[in-house]
Amino acid sequence: MTAIAYHGTVNDLPSCDLAGKGPFVRPSWFALLERAGQRPLLATVADERGAIALPLVEKAGRLDILSNWYAFTWSPLATPAPPTSLYVDLASQLGGHAVTLSKLTEQDADRLEGAFRKAGWHVARDVCDTNHYLPVAGRSYAEYLAARPGPLRTTLKRKAKKVEVRLSRQFDAADWSAYEHIYANSWKPEEGDPALLRAFAQQESEAGHYLFGMATAGGEPVAAQFWTVEQGTAYIHKLAHLESAQPLSPGTTLTAALMEQVIDRDHVAEVDFGTGNDGYKADWMEATRPRFRLTCLRPGNPRNWPALAKQALRKLVSPIGAG
Repeated sequence: MTAIAYHGTVNDLPSCDLAGKGPFVRPSWFALLERAGQRPLLATVADERGAIALPLVEKAGRLDILSNWYAFTWSPLATPAPPTSLYVDLASQLGGHAVTLSKLTEQDADRLEGAFRKAGWHVARDVCDTNHYLPVAGRSYAEYLAARPGPLRTTLKRKAKKVEVRLSRQFDAADWSAYEHIYANSWKPEEGDPALLRAFAQQESEAGHYLFGMATAGGEPVAAQFWTVEQGTAYIHKLAHLESAQPLSPGTTLTAALMEQVIDRDHVAEVDFGTGNDGYKADWMEATRPRFRLTCLRPGNPRNWPALAKQALRKLVSPIGAG
């Protein structure tokens, strides 16, 4: 069995090409979280077949994902196509009496659930969130727009000329300050970690993934959105408009301009609107998919017995209640 190693900083990850698909499956993303104050515990396994790293944090003997509220997903870092047995080796030797892995795509949930079960863990799986997304399916922006709900198309016809839209591919400090002002005066809750978000935006700009939109009325910024584009997918990270500008519908006009950009010019195959079941997302997106959580418990550890007993009781009661 291949031995695993633990690292307390992202800087100590193996030098091999560990990555995944999307902005939240890169060492640079986890390094941002570390610089923001999180203390990573990176469990790694590597041999001639490949390498895998689980970016985790330790909480009182339990292991949880290294993540925060800005991330749409969490996934292991890995070299291309490591064998399933390498995941099993990692799960077999992983420390802690319990591991919670959340924000998982179905593919990652299937892979990790199978590995932990084979390694002897008890695994409970549930849905923890919903992801709204758009499969572009080769359509032009005009074809996509024609399929939007009637009220949305009517709003665009009536309000589009009331604001001016500007798109940018490079991070600009003045633009970002305008976004922060708009966000602070929008319907959105207080920003979780504005310094980390700004650093992430700068990082994505340097990587060539950045897409920023600003809507102005009378020369004043009234709406702003931060997107990224990579590997055929556009990710919608942040959007906000001034509550005082609501009659102008600047967010609708700005979203439409950004959608036209990514569909007709970037030719993306998919637009990802992150997690959360906000009603307005359904106007722009056409599909949803679940995000999963795995709760993995070592059956032989007495600390887990109460939780295992509760899970067994729920399984016993559910069929009775269903009948």
